[in-house]
Amino acid sequence: MTAQFFNTDQPLRSHKVRRILLVEDHYLNRLLLSDYLSYCGYDVQSLSEGSTFFSTIDKFKPDLMLLDLKLPDIDGYSLLKQVQQKPDLSKIPIIVVSAFAFKADQELAMSLGARRYFVKPLKLKDLILTIEEELTCCHR
Repeated sequence: MTAQFFNTDQPLRSHKVRRILLVEDHYLNRLLLSDYLSYCGYDVQSLSEGSTFFSTIDKFKPDLMLLDLKLPDIDGYSLLKQVQQKPDLSKIPIIVVSAFAFKADQELAMSLGARRYFVKPLKLKDLILTIEEELTCCHR
């Protein structure tokens, strides 16, 4: 299982290390995603809640964000809406990674600016390929 988990046969990325902001309140999910993304060559900053979301963006300057919708202090929909109201941030691709599996949840997140939507549990290889697509086609 571990060998398959770390199989990274996806296309190689550019030489510049890309920064990903991960917002996930569940400790094990955050640890797993952060470790996997780091293993794949990304510089990852992770948050367990939304209270420092905007100050972290200002300091870390992510190239892409992964956002859970259910956070302890604010819901991800509110963060999506606030990001879209800031022209300098609205260009950063946001991929939602959520347990909310209803089509209405997906449609709402997409209407609020999410580029892609993954339902947990997710296939990590698919997530990496999607991240690469977003960073390649939508590089700001």
